[in-house]
Amino acid sequence: MNTKRKTLKMPVRYLMNTVLVALLFLGLSYLTGNLLSTYQNKVLMTVGINIILAVSLNVATGYLGQLPLGHAGFMAVGAYTCALFTKYSPLPSGISFAIGLVLACIMAGLFGVLIGIPALRLTGDYLAILTLGFGEIIRITLNNIDDVLGYSLFYGSKGLKNIPKYSHFSNVFLCVVITCFLIHTMMKSRHGRAVLAIRDNEIAAESCGIQTTYYKVMAFAFSAAFAGLAGGLYACYIGVLNPSIFGFMKSIEILVMVVLGGMGSMLGSILSATVLTILPEATRSFDSYRMVIYSLVLILMMIFRPGGLLGSYDFSVSRIVEKVLNGELFRKKNKEGADHE
Repeated sequence: MNTKRKTLKMPVRYLMNTVLVALLFLGLSYLTGNLLSTYQNKVLMTVGINIILAVSLNVATGYLGQLPLGHAGFMAVGAYTCALFTKYSPLPSGISFAIGLVLACIMAGLFGVLIGIPALRLTGDYLAILTLGFGEIIRITLNNIDDVLGYSLFYGSKGLKNIPKYSHFSNVFLCVVITCFLIHTMMKSRHGRAVLAIRDNEIAAESCGIQTTYYKVMAFAFSAAFAGLAGGLYACYIGVLNPSIFGFMKSIEILVMVVLGGMGSMLGSILSATVLTILPEATRSFDSYRMVIYSLVLILMMIFRPGGLLGSYDFSVSRIVEKVLNGELFRKKNKEGADHE
């Protein structure tokens, strides 16, 4: 009973995660290069972009406990920022693309701060309606700003075309890994603990000295910045942008991914983004019935698993290894069995 519990050191944990990510990258690279068709590769790229969108929205929705409905607006800001920079930049393609993604994150983050300061004074339905309005303002502005300014830059409903297609599997996978890593480390830091405290009880958190407004805006801007990253990847993958892509339904689509995976679960967001991207494509042969199947899956999921696929659970390889080292993996199960006997 007095035996000290065995734990893994932090460098060992990071090494294990690095090895797993490297193996996953090699496996997916082999699939994209040898087994998957061009169409399937495009679906896989969309999965990666949607994972970034779902994980980023999970910061504001799952970890912070708010309900924003304008996430597609931040994606639009990042998409147009990256598209315009890469299209007119004289720099080499790799450097231009990297700088474009950074600028997309910065611009979307700044919009997150500007919108977050007034919006996060509200909660619940009021916050949802306000962020929905801001998202629509961004879309309508992109659609009409050329007519107001008198010169063609965004090309409105005609669409911004001839965007360099720099996005491919490797850089999308790298961006997914960076996004998940930064969000994970942020939530494990004291800043992330403050965000979780605000979600659990904002009044109690403020009474303990946590600056609730600062941390709410910080988390909101953090969420918006990664939505901008996803937008930049999307722009340089599709090659054409139209403001109608970033409407209200796009924000709802991202929110559904977060809710289905589990509020506050990063792995849940990854799984749900993967499933909800592949499912409509897998049922495309059913033509008009595929959206009915898609909707039925969501309804059944909300009936039988209202907390989402994983609830608030997050998978951890190091935690499982520690349980194995300490003989705790099946201890609870055996104890329950003994109680029944």
